[in-house]
Amino acid sequence: MQKLINKITTKTVILVGVIILSSFTFFKYVFDKNDVIFELLFGSLNQNHYAPVKLDDAFSEKVFELYIKRLDYNKKFLLQSDIDELAKSRRDIDDQLLNQRHDFYAKSIDIYNKRLKEKENWSKEILSKPIDFTTDEEYETDYEKTVYSKSEADLKNEWRKMIKYQVLLRLDEMLDRQEKAIEKKDTAYKVKSIDTLEVEARRKTLKANEDWFKRLNKITPRERFSTFANAITGVYDPHTEYFAPKEKKKFDQIMSGQFEGIGARLESKEGALIVSEIIVGSPSYKQGELKKGDHIMKVGEGVKEPVDITNMDMDEAIEHIKGKKGTEVRLTVKKTDNTIKVIPIIRDVIEIEETFAKSAVLENKNKIGYIYLPSFYTDFTRTGARGCSNDMRKEIEKLKKQNVKGIIIDLRDNGGGSLQEVVMMAGLFFPKGPVVQVQGKNNMRNVMEDRAPDVVWDGPLTIMVNHNSASASEILAAAIQDYKRGVIIGTQSFGKGTVQSFVDLDNFLLPQFDTIKPVGQVKITQQKFYRINGGATQLKGVMPDVLLPDPYEFIDLGEKEMDNPMPWDEIPKADYVEFKNINYSSVIKNSQARVKKSSQFNLIESQAKEVKSKRDDTKYSLNLEKFRAEQKQLREQNKKYDELKKEIKGFSGQLLSDDVAKFGSDTTRLNRENKWVKNVTKDIYIYEATNVINDIK
Repeated sequence: MQKLINKITTKTVILVGVIILSSFTFFKYVFDKNDVIFELLFGSLNQNHYAPVKLDDAFSEKVFELYIKRLDYNKKFLLQSDIDELAKSRRDIDDQLLNQRHDFYAKSIDIYNKRLKEKENWSKEILSKPIDFTTDEEYETDYEKTVYSKSEADLKNEWRKMIKYQVLLRLDEMLDRQEKAIEKKDTAYKVKSIDTLEVEARRKTLKANEDWFKRLNKITPRERFSTFANAITGVYDPHTEYFAPKEKKKFDQIMSGQFEGIGARLESKEGALIVSEIIVGSPSYKQGELKKGDHIMKVGEGVKEPVDITNMDMDEAIEHIKGKKGTEVRLTVKKTDNTIKVIPIIRDVIEIEETFAKSAVLENKNKIGYIYLPSFYTDFTRTGARGCSNDMRKEIEKLKKQNVKGIIIDLRDNGGGSLQEVVMMAGLFFPKGPVVQVQGKNNMRNVMEDRAPDVVWDGPLTIMVNHNSASASEILAAAIQDYKRGVIIGTQSFGKGTVQSFVDLDNFLLPQFDTIKPVGQVKITQQKFYRINGGATQLKGVMPDVLLPDPYEFIDLGEKEMDNPMPWDEIPKADYVEFKNINYSSVIKNSQARVKKSSQFNLIESQAKEVKSKRDDTKYSLNLEKFRAEQKQLREQNKKYDELKKEIKGFSGQLLSDDVAKFGSDTTRLNRENKWVKNVTKDIYIYEATNVINDIK
């Protein structure tokens, strides 16, 4: 995804400051935060981006298209006349930005806010009356196939059909549940008339839409500004983004796998924030009074007046509960016996276990180690968070104690992360040498090497990838493939071959503007990375040695489908020595023979054709009888895929003894992890990876 956060050098800070101060004079006269951010943003992009773009009419048109797409992605708020009005500025946005004018942006927000209020009223009006499901009409669910409505009447009709579709989905679900209850002769179930169910479906849709509009109305001017700012950065490439301070904090927490809080999992139930689980060892667990099922009503910062969070948006409520390590939060909760209690808890650092690497021992003729790595996490928060390369080393050492024959590393759906971590991780599997080549502006090239001579695992190795394996995942897979150190198995990867670093815009503010800090950070594509064989993963991804059938193989996915991706190119290869241990032709031939005989992989191949067919067929009947017949047919067709969820004969797995001991009395965690292992042993892709391990001599 992007490399480890770099500190901007003093020289770079001075250069950017000079660019900004010499190009613009508004610092002396204007104190508009958006203007300040724009000038800092452009200065940083021009100085640091791998391929800065020219601010001209072509740039302006791209910003316009990207912003409009993101402003009204489903074409349900703006009219064609609104687009035409905004389009008057489509070739003028560059001039407006350079002259600190925001005519286009201000007009877009005025129009959108007006349309938002209209649609909120439309939703309530449409849902206030019974809906006729006997008429024959269709609703198009693929917004890319739709156009902006030419009149208010046309748009209101589109809203009527959209809401009718929303109600129809709920009504079909209710009828299906009722029919099953009748079939099972469930006396506890109270059978309801179609009219009663229709009223309930409308009520649930109304509540869902009210929550949706509540969220839309709560979007702050700063968040709307971020949307516009990111339409600008999106012209440079898909991964250059402006982050407001709040969003940067969330990003760091995700990439570090930790946050500061109380250690309780929460869920929203009919507007109430309910405790769904207490994390063992967390501040809530140690304090002891907060329990599963408690309803959090108010949140107080120490002795300060508590804030009522009833009916507050869940994310907003959670932000009140989180806070710095060592600070006190006081929760006013309603217990399950309806008593009210104030519970004081001292916050601490909480680790999100789902973020980190974990392993299991699989049995398929031999003991085989399996390591799941969800991301290339590192200490983005600089609070002592874990790094994935060190965690990977620990998992391998635990597996070696179990005497495994080979190791599978599962990078499916791993979107990447720290560049430095992946370089260190690759070095766990071969002696020191190049891992990836990185090229910056002006063709400045650097070969990043693993310099540690120790090898933690020298046995059979497979790396699993899929369409969502990106960036750092592709670096590891490509390095292992180029060295011929292991077998890459799965489907073609995402194709992201660029490297990003964060630039803190606060560093460029003059002292007289300290009052508007923090202004945020910008994640900038500063480099491209290349395989050690000289090729690039950009757009092309990594093609596995062992290619397996995939449900999405006929769907265009990956970096190439994003807006404004950077082009593919190649550079000279690095100096490295290939391994000679693996007979790839034999491994591939054996796998192809197994796949051909596998009923499950044959099923996946037919599923891929159906997915393509369904992807093209995006219209749905709004006639209840026809819609239910279509859904029933689809459910019947999908029953054959239940075979993909069944246990695989001769394939089993278990948690590592070290992990079982670590979980101790945390039965909730132990049960969750045992369930995870059980699902692992039902995965036909993992099963084939174990077969490949067995084929590696």
